[in-house]
Amino acid sequence: MATPETNQSEVARLRERIAREHQAAEWAMTGLAEGNLKHRFITRRLERMGVHQERLAALIGEEASIAMLLTILNAEPPRDPPGK
Repeated sequence: MATPETNQSEVARLRERIAREHQAAEWAMTGLAEGNLKHRFITRRLERMGVHQERLAALIGEEASIAMLLTILNAEPPRDPPGK
């Protein structure tokens, strides 16, 4: 059985993964990739965010996981991808 500390660590890990997927999707929108490749990349990032949100919902409840996802989506992403 998972302890509260384990759940907190898993929640933090999932939150970070969602934030990174969101960041990658944002960067893809301004990157060099074009057309179908860009679309597939962004779609994959959004799908992964959904998987992570479902895992969060199992840990903290549906409403709390959606609230966390919205907080991440509304946060200001870094302006430039690494290496620019």
